Amino acid sequence: MVYPQSIENLIRGLSKLPGIGEKSATRLAFYVLNAPSEYANALAKCLVDVKEKVRYCTECFNLSDLAPCRICADGSRDGAVICVVEGVKDLAAIEDMGGYRGRYHVLHGSLSPLKGVGPADIRIGELESRVKGGGVKEIILATSPDMEGEATALYITRLLKPEGVKMTRIATGIPVGAELEYMDGMTIGRAFEGRREV
Repeated sequence: MVYPQSIENLIRGLSKLPGIGEKSATRLAFYVLNAPSEYANALAKCLVDVKEKVRYCTECFNLSDLAPCRICADGSRDGAVICVVEGVKDLAAIEDMGGYRGRYHVLHGSLSPLKGVGPADIRIGELESRVKGGGVKEIILATSPDMEGEATALYITRLLKPEGVKMTRIATGIPVGAELEYMDGMTIGRAFEGRREV
């Protein structure tokens, strides 16, 4: 052991974070050690707060320290439109875009039979309950355009379309600024399927 036990413990703890190896953990540990005590105390409080206060929203399953979350509690949002996303980071990306004024439903995963993830393992049942509760006119499926995301979107469509709710899927295809010659066939195919009149 090169460093005092408390520094070794901090390095070990930090190195368990994703993307943080031992060298990065050592650099971070020494940054905390050399920072003012107020910084270390504030950082420790943030870590404790996030574990003690953050829960799933009781309505959309976004992460929140309120029940319901700020988005669900916002009366200016259209509760008749629900955007379904796989994870909280997807919700954040849509919010960062600005312009969407509906509500959300976070599945916390996607269907993946090969990995043993079925409908009961993600928040599909809760979405079905929201739709059957009434007032929902449109479901926007914003799952990833990969195999699992497509399977999830198809499953939700088959489950909820009989309820009389409008089902839409976000467009996929060629990203802005990309060159057509570098796109794969599936991406070009989706771009053709999602074409619109100009």
